Amino acid sequence: MDNEEKFKSIFNTNQTPLSVYCPYRIAPVGAHSDYQHGLISGFAINHGVEIKFLPTEDGSVTLYSGNFEGVTRFSVYELPQRAFAWGDFAKAACVSLKRKHKIDKGMIGYIYGDLPVGGLSSSAAVIISYIRAFTELNGITLNKEEIINFALYAEHDYLEMNVGKMDQSCEVYSKKDHLLFLDTLTDEYRLIPTSENMPPYLFAVIFSGKERRLANTAFNSRVDEAKAAAFALRAFADIPYGSFKDSYMRDVPREVFDEYKDRIPAAWRRRAEHFYGEFDRVKRGAAAWENGDLEEFGKIMFESGHSSIYNWETGSPELQTLYEIMKKCDGIYGGRFSGAGFNGSSVALIDPSKKEAIAEFLKEEYLRVYPQYTDCFSIHFCETADGIKI
Repeated sequence: MDNEEKFKSIFNTNQTPLSVYCPYRIAPVGAHSDYQHGLISGFAINHGVEIKFLPTEDGSVTLYSGNFEGVTRFSVYELPQRAFAWGDFAKAACVSLKRKHKIDKGMIGYIYGDLPVGGLSSSAAVIISYIRAFTELNGITLNKEEIINFALYAEHDYLEMNVGKMDQSCEVYSKKDHLLFLDTLTDEYRLIPTSENMPPYLFAVIFSGKERRLANTAFNSRVDEAKAAAFALRAFADIPYGSFKDSYMRDVPREVFDEYKDRIPAAWRRRAEHFYGEFDRVKRGAAAWENGDLEEFGKIMFESGHSSIYNWETGSPELQTLYEIMKKCDGIYGGRFSGAGFNGSSVALIDPSKKEAIAEFLKEEYLRVYPQYTDCFSIHFCETADGIKI
């Protein structure tokens, strides 16, 4: 049963529903940089989230999910309270839009993600899908930048996750066969086409078997540690530092860090080292992609993964194991965690002619260490794709 048939079955209707589709993203280089106003790179992929929906005239919202149990209900006329469940993403989208637009129409809807694995920015894809559905129903026109900002507010201010704009930007700006290169401080971006010199490639998304959740992890504390490093370094250098909330590593020149790094705690120093390293790696990666050098691009991906483990100090034991296995696997140019690194998935850039051997090697080596994930470990081969249609 496809998503449209499922929608009609749930809501007992013969009406053809409206539809919004938002792709997932992968970010090969530039991890943990966007919420410090750094540089990022990424792609949308040919898997994502689809919502089938129809309007309600009384403002009521009733939602079902193909990935999670239960039903979400609320009214667009009220301030919906968080239930700390999957339906909160729809509430976040509604609350964000209502700050600047009139929302009268609710919806009945069915939402489904076709890769139910963590680390692919599914939260951003779900929120963007709901934003597009609400705007479609209520006659609201948004440009790409507005969609990104409404989605970012939903995560920051309603869901209380200190994310940056990498996920939303990849899912909105991306173009098939192009690398998105984005400066999250200025919002300037380039779409770098795949070079004619580049051999064929695919991306592999490897699900560790352990679900990803940012809540109740050290995600927010890592962000705060980087902010603390920026705040302290500016104070030591007599640079006006304003409020802690508005403190970012991008505001601290590298030479200031080099001069005062021994005066800040070791953990803060490692967070800063990761930021400066990723800033350089994103630029090197963009040049490698433009030149069609997959070997160099893959090497930079592995460098990024190493820094995420040792400088940002993230990565569950499962993902760290996957990282080490990927480094030994013939046919993998490069790989790293996908997303924040708190469980979920890893992503690898691969030679498509070797994908069967790669899948066999990864599965055998990983399940030798973690046999308890035999029934849920999975590998998905992906191509790049366009961002959400407007």
